[in-house]
Amino acid sequence: MFERFHREARQAVILAQENARKLRHDIIGTEHILLGLLAQPESLSARVLGRHGLDHDGAYRSVVRLTPQKPGDALDAEALESIGIDLSAIREKVEAAFGPGALDRKPRTDRRGRLFGDFHIPFSPRAKKTLELALREAVSLKHNYIGDGHILLGILREGQGLGSRVLADAKLDAATLRREIVTELG
Repeated sequence: MFERFHREARQAVILAQENARKLRHDIIGTEHILLGLLAQPESLSARVLGRHGLDHDGAYRSVVRLTPQKPGDALDAEALESIGIDLSAIREKVEAAFGPGALDRKPRTDRRGRLFGDFHIPFSPRAKKTLELALREAVSLKHNYIGDGHILLGILREGQGLGSRVLADAKLDAATLRREIVTELG
């Protein structure tokens, strides 16, 4: 299926994996695919979503807010809170000043310079379904390729993943987005 992906669609999948790593998630979900689409400001998807007020930084903050913390993270936050330090307020201020993920740890490398954890992250069932639906959208539009717009249509059609929830939290109407994307795809 990936051989039918145009450059922006392939890049969205690569960027989805990078976003999952940056967020320290062990699976690529629909939210990571959405972030991969939005990380390409000139892509059809990013342009359409941007017209409705959603950009990569806003979606990233939403994903961070909507994903549960790992148990160790919660314990650290509780320990800091017990001495009067609000970790979420600090993170918010630092990310506002220096960008999303500014406090994330730098990746560790081995003696050869390879990243620890630099491995393929698997797709969640919903993310796989989204990519399958992107193919179906392309076929139904009689396109012989899969573009980033088809992937966004796949996220909208899947409708249950965190990617859809990020769109809903941004008060974006799925039907309106769908019409605009289909129009732009021609």
